[in-house]
Amino acid sequence: MLFTIIILFLLWFFQYFFIEMYYQSMKVRDLKSCAGQISENADSYDLDGLINNLAFQNSATILITDTLGNVEHIANYLGRFSYFNADVEKKFGQYIYKFRNKLLNSGESSVSEIYQNKETDNKELFYVTKIKVNDSPKLLFLESSIEPVDSTTKIIKEQLIFITFILFELAFIIALFISKKIAGPIVKITESAEKFAEGDYDVQFDGKGYEEVQELSNVLNHAGREVKKVTDLRRDLIANVSHDLRTPLTMIKAYAEMIRDLSGDNPQKRAEHIQVIIDESDRLAFLVNDILELSKLESSNSELSLSEFSISDKMSAVLSRYQILIERDGYNIKYYKDEDRICLADEAKIEQVLYNLINNAVNYCGDDKTVIIRQINKKDSVRIEVIDNGEGISKELMPLVFDRYYRDKKVARDKVGTGIGLSIVKGILNSHEFPFGVSSEEGKGSMFWFEMTNTKPVQNNLSVSEYDIENNKE
Repeated sequence: MLFTIIILFLLWFFQYFFIEMYYQSMKVRDLKSCAGQISENADSYDLDGLINNLAFQNSATILITDTLGNVEHIANYLGRFSYFNADVEKKFGQYIYKFRNKLLNSGESSVSEIYQNKETDNKELFYVTKIKVNDSPKLLFLESSIEPVDSTTKIIKEQLIFITFILFELAFIIALFISKKIAGPIVKITESAEKFAEGDYDVQFDGKGYEEVQELSNVLNHAGREVKKVTDLRRDLIANVSHDLRTPLTMIKAYAEMIRDLSGDNPQKRAEHIQVIIDESDRLAFLVNDILELSKLESSNSELSLSEFSISDKMSAVLSRYQILIERDGYNIKYYKDEDRICLADEAKIEQVLYNLINNAVNYCGDDKTVIIRQINKKDSVRIEVIDNGEGISKELMPLVFDRYYRDKKVARDKVGTGIGLSIVKGILNSHEFPFGVSSEEGKGSMFWFEMTNTKPVQNNLSVSEYDIENNKE
C-alpha cells in the first residue's frame, strides 16, 4: 500500500505541476529538430518542399531570410494567427527584425522565446537560428502555437481519480493474496516447530509456496531427522553404557564380597579374584576414557601434539598387545607391512585410531577370528587398511558407522565398546585432515582405512613382506 501511495503521489505531482512545463520543453525540442533537418538539407534542390512538410507536421510557420531580414522561403500552417506571416503580408517585419537583432546581438547560435497571443489567448513559441544555404549565411525562423493543455490536464486529473481508487483496491487485494501465500506456509512451519520443540521428532514441516519457504521446510525436515537420529543414538548409548558399566560393577562387587567371605585366607584364590577386579576396573576406565575423548574432540578442546615416528615401530607396539587374544582366544591377526616410513602426526592419537580400528575388527571379525592389517605406501603417504571377515555392513547402515553412539546390534554384548570408538577415529582423523573411509559387503566382511599424508622414507630400511602375529615371527 505504501508503494502504491508513492506511485500515485508521483503521478499526481507531475501531472499537476510539470505537465505544462514538459509540454513547452517538448515543443522546443520539436522546433530544434526541424531546424536541424533544414540545416542539414539547406542545399537541397527541394528546400521549399522540405519546409512545407515540416511546417505541416508541426503546425508551424517556417521562413528563411537573409541576414538583413528579406524573406526568401516561407511555409505557413498557422494561418492568419502567425506573427511572422503577418509581418511578411504587411511588409513590415516587426517580429522578424526583432528576433533577427536579438539573435545577432546575443552571440548565440539560436534564441527562443514564448509570447502570449492576445488575439487567440494562446502562447506562441518563436525559435530563430543561423544556417547556411549554398555557403551563404541565412536566418531560419520557426513559429509554433503552444496549444492550451488545460482540457487535457482536466481529463488526466479525472482519470487519475479513478486510477487512484482502482490501484488502492488492487494493491489491497494483491497484498492480501501475497501475504497469505507467504504467511500461510510460515504459520504452518511455526506450528510444526512448536510440536518439534515439545519432542515430536516425527513432525513434518510443510512449506508449500515460494521456493525460499520450501527450502526452509526442507532444511527443517533434515534437521528434524538428524535430531531424531541423534536422540535415538543417544538413547542407545545410554542403554549400552548402562549395560557395559553395570556388568563390571556387578563383577567388582561380587568378587570383592568373595574375597571378604571366601578367599580372604587363600592367597591363590584371593589373587585371582583381585585380578578380576583389576580387569573390570580397567574395563570401566576404558569406557569412561572413550566418552571423555569423544567429548574433547567434539568441543575442540583436544589439541594435536605433532611429532615424527616410525609407522613400523608403532604398528609393532600396537599389535604386540593383542598377543593375549591370540594365545587365549585363538584370534588370527596378520599384519602385511610395506617399507617403513616416518610419519608426522600426533603419535598418541594415531595409536588410538589403530587400537579402535583393530578392536572394531576383533568385535566383528566373525567365526574365523581373522583380522588383517595392511600397510600400503604411496608417493607421499601411508595407507593403513584393517580388514575383517565378519558379516559386513548393509548399504543403508554404511553412512552411520562413523556416527556418534552407533553400534551394530550384531556385535556380541560381552565385547567392550560403547559405539563411539569409530566416532573418535573420525574426530582424530578429521583434526589431522587425513582421508579415511570404509568399504563393506554383507556376508563378506568390512575394510576400514585411513591415510597419513605427511610421511617420508626411512634411510637403510629393510623391507619385510609379512608380519604374522600368530606365530610371532617376521
